[in-house]
Amino acid sequence: MIVGAGNGGNALLNIFRETKMLNVVAVVDLNEGAPGIVTARKAGIDVYTDWKVPLADFEIDVIIEATGDENVFKEIREKRSKQTVLIPGSVANIVLRLIEEKESLIDTLRHQSKLQEIILDSTHDGMIAIDKNETVTLFNRSAEKVTGLSKEQAHGKPVGSLMASSKLPRVLASGHSEVNQEQLLPNGKKIITTRIPMFDSNGARVGALAVFRDMTAIEEMAQEVTNLKSIQSMLKAIIQSSDEAISVVDENGKGLMINPAYSRLTGLEQDEVIGKPATTDISEGESMHMRVLSSRKPVRGVQMKVGPKKRDVVVNVSPVIVDGRLKGSVGVIHDVSELHSLNNQLQRARQIIRTLEAKYSFEDIIGKSEEMSFSVQQAKLAASTPATVLLRGESGTGKELFAHAIHNASDRKFNKFVRVNCAAIAESLLESELFGYEDGAFSGAKQGGRRGLFEEANGGSIFLDEIGELSQSTQVKLLRVLQEKEIVRVGGTKPISINVRIIAATNAKLEKRIMDGSFREDLYYRLNRMPIQIPPLRQRKEDIDLLSHHLIAKINQDYGRNVEGITPKALEYLKQYEWPGNVRELENVLGRIVIHMDSVESVIQLSHIPSLLSETKSADLLSVERTPEKSLSQLVDEFERKTIQQTLSYFDGNKTATSKALGVSLRNLYYKMDKHGIE
Repeated sequence: MIVGAGNGGNALLNIFRETKMLNVVAVVDLNEGAPGIVTARKAGIDVYTDWKVPLADFEIDVIIEATGDENVFKEIREKRSKQTVLIPGSVANIVLRLIEEKESLIDTLRHQSKLQEIILDSTHDGMIAIDKNETVTLFNRSAEKVTGLSKEQAHGKPVGSLMASSKLPRVLASGHSEVNQEQLLPNGKKIITTRIPMFDSNGARVGALAVFRDMTAIEEMAQEVTNLKSIQSMLKAIIQSSDEAISVVDENGKGLMINPAYSRLTGLEQDEVIGKPATTDISEGESMHMRVLSSRKPVRGVQMKVGPKKRDVVVNVSPVIVDGRLKGSVGVIHDVSELHSLNNQLQRARQIIRTLEAKYSFEDIIGKSEEMSFSVQQAKLAASTPATVLLRGESGTGKELFAHAIHNASDRKFNKFVRVNCAAIAESLLESELFGYEDGAFSGAKQGGRRGLFEEANGGSIFLDEIGELSQSTQVKLLRVLQEKEIVRVGGTKPISINVRIIAATNAKLEKRIMDGSFREDLYYRLNRMPIQIPPLRQRKEDIDLLSHHLIAKINQDYGRNVEGITPKALEYLKQYEWPGNVRELENVLGRIVIHMDSVESVIQLSHIPSLLSETKSADLLSVERTPEKSLSQLVDEFERKTIQQTLSYFDGNKTATSKALGVSLRNLYYKMDKHGIE
């Protein structure tokens, strides 16, 4: 019987149950939740709160008093029978401490063993150990990978039964180490192994240990090193042979490598750069190598001066990052003078290309104003569709330029682009020129007939400039082309199918011509499928700067001059003029200026510009001419029209600003402009 079911009593109960040396018949404790009481109930042992009850009911040979209470011990000693042995609680406490120390020691040993196992399994080298009976006692994870055997298969087995080629028994017998020996395993792998005998503290041999590594991994590593050297040699050869100037620095900004092109550009040799700071070659500006090494981000297109001669260059520098670590940076240096030369060659090539049928593209349309940008956007949209395009605008605004660009941006750009000025061809010849004629169609007709311009443009585009000048009969034939996609030659009866994209242009008001009967309404609606309004120069004066520089370059090429530009004052004066002839007039004025400039003069000054109109715009109220035949409403309409025109001119065609100045809505302004026929 155990009296006292605390930790000590509970420990004794567990020992007796495990050893089965004593049969515990009762456990006593005043606390029914004591650990020993709980254990006893689970084990089916009777539990009591009074030790006298089981003492009377059972024949108890041994009583263990585990409460630690001296009074309880004395009382039990007086009441027990002479045959019952009484063991005091101090013995139980001693036993409990011994058990706790034993468990702590066991846990420590288990932890150390587990730690050793983890360390051995973590190493990249395979390890196999045998005891003095040649039985495997250690077989780590790397040994499993190399041999193809599992730890369970190997542990406790004679090493010879696992690997007949093993030399561990020989080392165990001889007591001598064998270092860096080759060995062929049963699975065909070749390993490099070191075998050592193991001794106890008395010097007696107790086993042997083999540490080995798969030779395949070593060979792959050697091959990788060889490949890296080959790549390094190849990269060095590429850098040395490149025409681009290249410099390489390490992570500290010290020069590692330059190529001959770098020396030619900067004038610096290897001994002046290698091992020196990255700032060595900088004449003006900061080192881009140091910036890249600091930010770990590439930089491109930075202008600076390098070398003793302060050469103007543009540099691109990128960081070299390997496995997340910054190793240095590589810089490529471009000579700006060489870039200028290449750009000039490109411009000359573009001029040659422009001698072809479709000379211009959207890149040749100069202007960043809102009005011109909108027109270009519409033209690009038109180029992506097969729809007929009607270009509208004053003379000299660039309608033909837009026609070229639309063709070159369409899917017909590799086919013909035929240009026709409808006003430049005699009316009697225009029909035969456009649609061709059959043999004998009229006196003087070419024998066998002739193809017309529409047939010549088949598969491509035809540009009909001054479309408003077509005669009524030609308009009818053009309408047939638009509706039926076919033509009939003059003097012929057989229709010929064609696939032509029509781009028309006019500076005339077709709506008024429809009203007076000189232009067919049905043809107008066919042509006006995709209208594009090209703004006059007076409505986009902010483009005069760009246009002037572009035209000066063109005039230089035409006249063999070398005018470099125009002063701001001269430009400002040009912007005061209204330019009724638009860009064509601007080109004419600049051409006359360049022709009359002295050969030693390279910049257009204000004094070079001939007198144009007034430099300032008058905002005075326009007077209205009063005549007896004009009614009051007519005078009001005339005054309103002139006021709107003057205000539009004052604000360079800006309708939003005009509406605000006049105090009317933008919608109302458009209505009044349409009413008075104001473009």
